[in-house]
Amino acid sequence: MTELSPRRRQVILAICCMSLFIVGLDVTIVNIALPSMRTDLDASVSGLQWVLDAYTLVLASLLILSGSTADRVGRRRTFQTGLALFTAGSLLCSIAPSLTWLIVFRMVQAVGGSMLNPVAMSIITNTFTEPRERARAIGVWGGVVGLSMALGPVLGGVLVASLGWRSIFWINVPVGLAAIVLAALFVPESRAGHPRRIDPVGQVLVLLVLASVTYGIIEGPVAGWESPLIIGCFAVTVLALLTLLSYERRRAEPLLELRFFRSVPFSGATVIAVCAFGALGGFLFLNTLYLQDVRDLSPLHAGLWTLPMAAATAVVAPLSGRIVGARGPRLPLILAGTAIALAMLPLTQLTTTTPVWLLFTAYLLFGFGFGMVNAPITNTAVSGMPRAQAGVAAAIASTSRQVGGSLGVAVVGAAVVSGLDGSEASHFAAASRTGWWILFGCGVAVLVLGLVTTGSRARATAVTEVPSVV
Repeated sequence: MTELSPRRRQVILAICCMSLFIVGLDVTIVNIALPSMRTDLDASVSGLQWVLDAYTLVLASLLILSGSTADRVGRRRTFQTGLALFTAGSLLCSIAPSLTWLIVFRMVQAVGGSMLNPVAMSIITNTFTEPRERARAIGVWGGVVGLSMALGPVLGGVLVASLGWRSIFWINVPVGLAAIVLAALFVPESRAGHPRRIDPVGQVLVLLVLASVTYGIIEGPVAGWESPLIIGCFAVTVLALLTLLSYERRRAEPLLELRFFRSVPFSGATVIAVCAFGALGGFLFLNTLYLQDVRDLSPLHAGLWTLPMAAATAVVAPLSGRIVGARGPRLPLILAGTAIALAMLPLTQLTTTTPVWLLFTAYLLFGFGFGMVNAPITNTAVSGMPRAQAGVAAAIASTSRQVGGSLGVAVVGAAVVSGLDGSEASHFAAASRTGWWILFGCGVAVLVLGLVTTGSRARATAVTEVPSVV
């Protein structure tokens, strides 16, 4: 790659951040619109779960493949393809005639989304080659996450209240089109010197594992946990997982580097990512339904009520990155797990009249905890890894985030459906308490794993247990 001027490097960073912004915005906007979708499309709770999980499942399954494809065929080309698919999927979602078609179009969005953030990070890494400049660029990148979360609930509430739920997908279209054109003008093409081979068998097995376990969890309360369909789903999950582990162990360039999991920090980071993002997915899902269906708030007011959470995340996320750089990931993980767990405690006793100040306290605590957890996940995942494998390790950590979000929605949604014994608001509030206890457990898990996986003995395994691969 030829030397780029400082101004052009900043333009490239801005273009990459545009992709992160629309993908991050999509998460909170869609959650705010769920009650309106249910009314308009006559959707059940499990149907709403699929609106969220169809996206995260496909995204999680394709992240690593998209990264290796970009290394092989060109990062700019893959990035532009992802933008085009995400934009087209958004437009199709806005005109979906039924719940089934909305779910299908969300999957189209996800295929495009899988080509955006990991590929954009590769572009940034190859654009900002000086370590200090790269660190600042990644800091800006991380700040966009908080900004998109902060704007999502309010912007989503305004759009749903004024134009209807379909309008939440329109915002992606002009941003996506602009990013495609700007990428063509300013982002130079780049490829890896030695791209990893594509692993189609491993890719199919990963998708089968994630899809079957999620389907079983979501549909279990409706079909019956002992029904042949649900038992069959979980049997497919186990069989596909065992086949995946056996197959990947024999490949020279596997989709999943199983040797990485000998590293305690890496294994801990993947589980922490699942727990933390499971808490986020479950929190957004339950809280949105509670505020609009139980408290009878409009989409705009529901968005405004969750603004303390998003604002806390936006403020704390950069601070977490600085703490990780100065002191390592241990303190942020401890603070994150403690805050997430404490945030869930008042929500485990949720009623139709829970005081507003108590809800806001829980939202602030959760925003603080989630803002603290993101930076140390990536840092812990790549800690002690061979330099050539750091990108793959970060990609697996990103996949774990999406898997966590998908399972969080599936598990807490199943808990609520299983506990519902009526359609009144008070019944939903009572049924949601099991879900909040599950999310409390996620916070405790982050705390415990943060303590266990960042000690000196755990760090030693990161150095000695994962050999370098040339």
